[in-house]
Amino acid sequence: MNNSRLSKQLKRHEDLRLKPYKCTANKITIGYGRNLEQNGITKLEAEGLLQNDIVYFFDILPNKIEFFHLLSKPRADVLVNMAFNLGVNGLLRFKKMLAAVEAGDYLTASKEMLNSKWAEQTGDRALELSMQMEKGEYM
Repeated sequence: MNNSRLSKQLKRHEDLRLKPYKCTANKITIGYGRNLEQNGITKLEAEGLLQNDIVYFFDILPNKIEFFHLLSKPRADVLVNMAFNLGVNGLLRFKKMLAAVEAGDYLTASKEMLNSKWAEQTGDRALELSMQMEKGEYM
């Protein structure tokens, strides 16, 4: 079924909004009129969003952390995971941890990760990621 004409028409009628907003019916909406309160997103859409976010962080972190490209995949993934959770600026606030990673002192980096409000808030996630940083392998 070809819906290209309908798609063009809906795009013209709905406008594109890349951030959530309240529609005229006071419902949280995004994109081309997607009512998130009523329709949410599909599992496939959630997977697509996740993959887009991963690509975004792998694109941006080398510009923010000059040694990022030198890290093993498991350790780079720790930083991406933290950026996903905290935002890039939140990750960059871990100055002592990042300095230890740059120096190759992964034990200290691991300890700095755990010595944070983030670790208190994320519990097992922080424990797993700190061990991954220290050992350089997935837990």
